[in-house]
Amino acid sequence: MLDPQARAFLDTLVARQVPPVHTLAPAEARRLYRERAGWSQPVPPPLAEVSDLVAATAAGPLPLRLYRPLGLAADGAGAGAPLLVYLHGGGWVIGDLDTHDTACREIAAGAGCLVLSVDYRLAPEHRFPAAFDDSLAALRWAREHAAELGADPARFAVGGDSAGGNLAAAVALAERDAGHALALQLLIYPVTDMRALAPSHAHNGQGYSLTRDSIAYYRGHYVPDPDQWRDWRASPLLAPDLRGVAPALVLTAGFDPLRDEGRQYADALSAAGVPVQYLCFERQIHGFFLMGGLIDEARTAVAVASAWLKRGFERG
Repeated sequence: MLDPQARAFLDTLVARQVPPVHTLAPAEARRLYRERAGWSQPVPPPLAEVSDLVAATAAGPLPLRLYRPLGLAADGAGAGAPLLVYLHGGGWVIGDLDTHDTACREIAAGAGCLVLSVDYRLAPEHRFPAAFDDSLAALRWAREHAAELGADPARFAVGGDSAGGNLAAAVALAERDAGHALALQLLIYPVTDMRALAPSHAHNGQGYSLTRDSIAYYRGHYVPDPDQWRDWRASPLLAPDLRGVAPALVLTAGFDPLRDEGRQYADALSAAGVPVQYLCFERQIHGFFLMGGLIDEARTAVAVASAWLKRGFERG
């Protein structure tokens, strides 16, 4: 059964006559997504510091936002804190630092870690692999600047939701290949296979906010060439070898078209010997993790993710 609070959210979209994303130009889709974030998210927790930064990368300046929870030393002081590089969702087309600001604040406070949010380049202005390149560049920039961030480079993690989960999984693979160990990867209803072949795409592809049409819209803007769908940077599930990547928590939603490919990735990681925990919120829809102002189970999911990060960082 669909969570009644999730159903109420979907009914609100209908009542407000929010147009399907696949009918919109990217600029309008971005505006409406920012507007929706304002009324669906909870009141953010207090933090010690939130600061906007800019990383110099090969592709140009990359905006970042650093979140420091209460109780952590200021920049450059102490032995260094764990750090999560967070990659926002939005189909590689919408979303930004502000749409995911509250979620990053919640994770920083709950996990007791630094969170570095990444404003990677969006499609269709910047197609694949621009978002991946920026995500990887942000993590490597953070490692190079760990001392001034007050971060411990031995306790770095990567995470994200939806398209951000896709980017996080790909970054974890790239870091494994480069010999840079990550402590953890947090994958929240991630895209793991651009071919969209998993059964849940058919079962949940209509009526639950994220639809087959919107998935095709996002994919068409980011990776329009089907020949690139098999690239592991776009489809981590299709990577030839998953051994040795960072331990993972994979969260999915029962009424999400992406549910099964998240489960498939968790199973593939386990088969490769990677420590994985998998949890499906059976009554939820895609995107619920950000909706703690409307959906109580979103707060539960954030608490679960934060507690998992905290335990993993402590073991590290």
